[in-house]
Amino acid sequence: MPMARARLIDWFWSRPYLLLTFTALFWAGNSVVARAARDMVPPVALAFWRWALALLLLLPFAWPHLQRDWRVLRVNLRWVLTLGTLGIGTFNTLLYSGLQKTTAVNGLLLQSLQPALILVLGALAFKEVVLMQQVIGICLSIAGALVIVLHGDLSSLIGLKFNAGDLVICVAVLVWSFYSTLLRKRPIVHPLSFLAATFMVGTAVILPFYLAETANGQLIENRFESWLAIGYVCLFPSLIAYLFFNRGVELLGSAAAALYLNVMPVIGSVLAIAILSEPFGWFHLAGMVLIGAGIASATTVRVTQSRGPSSSPRDHSLPV
Repeated sequence: MPMARARLIDWFWSRPYLLLTFTALFWAGNSVVARAARDMVPPVALAFWRWALALLLLLPFAWPHLQRDWRVLRVNLRWVLTLGTLGIGTFNTLLYSGLQKTTAVNGLLLQSLQPALILVLGALAFKEVVLMQQVIGICLSIAGALVIVLHGDLSSLIGLKFNAGDLVICVAVLVWSFYSTLLRKRPIVHPLSFLAATFMVGTAVILPFYLAETANGQLIENRFESWLAIGYVCLFPSLIAYLFFNRGVELLGSAAAALYLNVMPVIGSVLAIAILSEPFGWFHLAGMVLIGAGIASATTVRVTQSRGPSSSPRDHSLPV
């Protein structure tokens, strides 16, 4: 039985598209929950407790690996601090703040630009070879995301209005693109060690802003729904999704992994249909087909990447 479980975990851990599908599901839920809880949980409080509680849940499993990998993490402290500040401390705080003031449609539209930004940053910073199939794939995926979030009425792009929340999400998208591109610089340690280290950095970065928010009188409403929202974001889009996404980048590269996450508008639409009983429109199917075609086009080729020394399979295996 233990051997069968180990084989199942190894099989799952080597399937990047399965890992990234769950990542997209959990992150789509993150945006839905953050938008729904905006009147009950202030944005910085949501970000702080998300990572603080995720760190507490992670530490018992990560501690043995942290002890083993501490020297490597200390040698690579610059990258641990950079990645923890960008991907943990900054991105989600900005995202939650932006969702206080903008619509879900605008948020989805802006986040669909991430793969293109990551591709450009990878080419500029790491001399990635960008192939025409990838460019076509990104264009198809963005078109599919647009079809879904605009309900097939592309002419409504002309009437879109952007506000301060949109600008905050634009900054968040740029921050996440830098994080995804720089993930290849992460130290070669156990994935739980890396997650714990970046969670520590991110929580420390958010803490002073959370204290300032609290001092300003913005408090969490003591309701069951508030704590349910915090519980969801600390477990699924934090602990599990980041572990899956980091592994997806390791297996596919940052550009291909980020492109695959354009399935988030598809998953978001399915969640809305299933949970909110919204009707299934032709634009949902058209968008899904375009995004699927884009992913297929871009991921049939591998990007040449300037990566660090490769690690053994043992270095990146999950604890069984």
